[in-house]
Amino acid sequence: MAASERQFLAVIGDEDSVTGLLLAGIGHVTDPPDSQRNFLVVDSKTETSTIERTFHNFTQERKDIAIVLINQHIAERIRNTVDSFSEAFPAVLEIPSKDHPYDPEKDSVLKRVRRLFGE
Repeated sequence: MAASERQFLAVIGDEDSVTGLLLAGIGHVTDPPDSQRNFLVVDSKTETSTIERTFHNFTQERKDIAIVLINQHIAERIRNTVDSFSEAFPAVLEIPSKDHPYDPEKDSVLKRVRRLFGE
């Protein structure tokens, strides 16, 4: 599938972030029989393996996702996986949440940019 066929946003986030993005219209469910959603709501009970499996699904298996938004505090739970993802598509962007402010020092994309510029 070509990059031009990547048409969806996906989100891995807390309830407030996912709800806001779904209200903005990003929600999508694939056709049956598998009916995959393009979002995962993460709370304190969500296992790290579930987050990793969903991240892998959005970035490696699904070819219709252009951008993966992930709350930064959730990305911290799977930091090695997020940092090791280096493909152009889908773009992985870390976003703040209501209860966890954004920290540019932890952002994998900014770390990569700094390395490119020799900082």
